Amino acid sequence: MTISWTAAHVAAISPSPVGIAPITDKDFSSVASDLGIWDAWPIQRRDGVPLATACGGELWMALGAPRFDDPDARHGHARIHLLRYQNGIWSDLGPAMPDGFSPGSREWSGSAIADEATGDVTLYFTAAGRRGDNGLTFEQRMFSARADLGRDSRLADWRDLREVIPPAPDWYMATTGGGGIGTIKAFRDPAYFRDPADGGHYLFFAGSMAGSISAFNGVVGVATAPADRPDDWTVKPPLIAADGVNNELERPHVVHHQGRYYLFWSTQAHVFNPEGPTGPTGLYGMVADALAGPWRPINGSGLVFANPPEAPAQSYSWMVLPDLRVTSFVDNWGGGAERRFGGAFAPFVQLWLDGDAAGVLA
Repeated sequence: MTISWTAAHVAAISPSPVGIAPITDKDFSSVASDLGIWDAWPIQRRDGVPLATACGGELWMALGAPRFDDPDARHGHARIHLLRYQNGIWSDLGPAMPDGFSPGSREWSGSAIADEATGDVTLYFTAAGRRGDNGLTFEQRMFSARADLGRDSRLADWRDLREVIPPAPDWYMATTGGGGIGTIKAFRDPAYFRDPADGGHYLFFAGSMAGSISAFNGVVGVATAPADRPDDWTVKPPLIAADGVNNELERPHVVHHQGRYYLFWSTQAHVFNPEGPTGPTGLYGMVADALAGPWRPINGSGLVFANPPEAPAQSYSWMVLPDLRVTSFVDNWGGGAERRFGGAFAPFVQLWLDGDAAGVLA
């Protein structure tokens, strides 16, 4: 059953919502001098816990591109990079997949799961555009691929590339139209989750509602696979719909905590319907007692936390881990009219969850 995130929910956001701390230049550093990174995720076990590597630390992936005078140009050059996180330090290990392997002209967000028995890593990712199109289109397709994880923490022998979530035009709009940043339609960001209740497999993704008459028609989509056939995916109708309210429910993902399911997504102030009501750039979500729902907006409105009012775009693309640490990247930090793109990992935020309520630990 599809649950609506409505204008009434957004109107319930407090005039002074829970905010995260302002970020200063002392709070982050670049992964590499010539590399900007944004959307990030760890290689996880199937239970969601980040994989501890034989070399120590964790392996993560993030979208990366050279630094440009116009930070928005990065979206046309995005590659998925492999990174090591150890003792609080991020190290770039280079592009995760070899040149020419992805079927897109760019690589956009996804998730990665490790099979500890075989050493395989399965990457679910978005291929944007088509190889050879020079980044001129915004078509999005979702694929999976496998690689071997070596003891040196490198990925090798990429194989089994396949379109894991095919188009479903009855429920999700095509992404072959035009548009620009903030207005393009979505069919991206596959995030893996295994239900501890029955072992079933899920991919949550950002989509756009088919048949909508509104330009603001973002949804959270889902595909499912049986417990004993984790590669046998079936696309389902959207779980959450923001039709008429918001254009992008980005990077949706689920965390199971104390018997409840928490579905989180990120969205930005400028992709709300300007006819209102509108919300701030922040982490949003819903909670349910089962993946089938019904889903209820966290905190009554859906907003978990927002950027501080003095720096309303300082960070973005939040991902909640099973221990309730929250990662994101530094976007336009510091506030003011000057565009200052951080292009680096933001400080982790620690979340608390209590039933239908959520917030940030001081």
